[in-house]
Amino acid sequence: MQTNFLSQQFNAGSLAENSTACPANATICDGTSCVLPDDNFNQTLSVVLSTVLTIMLALVMFSMGCNVEIKNFLGHIKRPWGIFVGFLCQFGIMPLTAFLLSLAFNILPIQAVVVMIMGCCPGGTASNVIAYWVDGDMDLSISMTTCSTLLAMGMMPLCLFIYTKMWTDADAIVLPYNSIGLSLVALVIPVSFGIFVNHKWPSKAKIILKVGSIVGAVLIVLIAVVGGILYKGSWVITPKLWIIGTIFPAAGYTLGFFLARLAGLSWNRCRTVSLETGMQNTQLCSTIVQLSFTPEQLELMFTFPLIYSIFQLLFALLILGGYRLYRRHHVKTETDVEKKAQKEDSKSSAKINGGFVSDEMK
Repeated sequence: MQTNFLSQQFNAGSLAENSTACPANATICDGTSCVLPDDNFNQTLSVVLSTVLTIMLALVMFSMGCNVEIKNFLGHIKRPWGIFVGFLCQFGIMPLTAFLLSLAFNILPIQAVVVMIMGCCPGGTASNVIAYWVDGDMDLSISMTTCSTLLAMGMMPLCLFIYTKMWTDADAIVLPYNSIGLSLVALVIPVSFGIFVNHKWPSKAKIILKVGSIVGAVLIVLIAVVGGILYKGSWVITPKLWIIGTIFPAAGYTLGFFLARLAGLSWNRCRTVSLETGMQNTQLCSTIVQLSFTPEQLELMFTFPLIYSIFQLLFALLILGGYRLYRRHHVKTETDVEKKAQKEDSKSSAKINGGFVSDEMK
């Protein structure tokens, strides 16, 4: 009954324009969207890659936990101002932005619902990896991802109920609480082990962190590439969704940064909040779409989470590149700071030792 309701709304608002650009073997051709048939190879490859990527992601989150100090992490929980700002961005800015973009581009009801689902999703784990590379607050990043995933169980239904009433019955959208729970477990357990290793063996934790950060960066790109290969049949899609998929993550990064700065957070925490706001859990959005729509609608709309994923990664890499250039030209490296500190300490001790300063320290 719920699916039929969505089908009626979709059929009522189908695209007026027709296109002859669809391939001969397309199973569906509607307006500027067309779909190629699935094959068994893609299904098998999807299962295998999903398993491998899940294991790799758990290892990456374990390495990210190796950069978290338990005292600082608990400090964010006890004094959650940064988490609260992130909460406002995640479940305030993003759903509202999705709603406004859907209205501004006057997209179909079913398309608007998909955009809204993306806007209501919690932050993704990829933000933790990028936050590390831009010298963000890793304790805040991990705590924000954990809290947003946990709070999503209540905030997602609320936001969808508020914003999707004009397009569809909120009950027609199936929220996979088991998937949200699994995402939470897959985040908390590896990170907890990483925090323990950092507490027990800090020197080994640094090595694990360096390896994991590189693997994590490769993994993020790999997921985007794999998604593009597996769902190549849905790439011909209405231009409006391409435009929204481009603007949406950029707006999330920008608004998240400025709200964090307005709240008085430090620069590294502003970068962290920005990344946590713009980088959504696109896998969760894809799961909700699959559970809520008919096969025909699914094939037409499933690409939007992938579009968002690609552009959120592209903008994240631009942020990373810009920060690295800024740091290279304007920020002193840790080595320079350490050398300066050692030099000052040596001069201070020299005063005590009769004013002797070695040639190396001059």
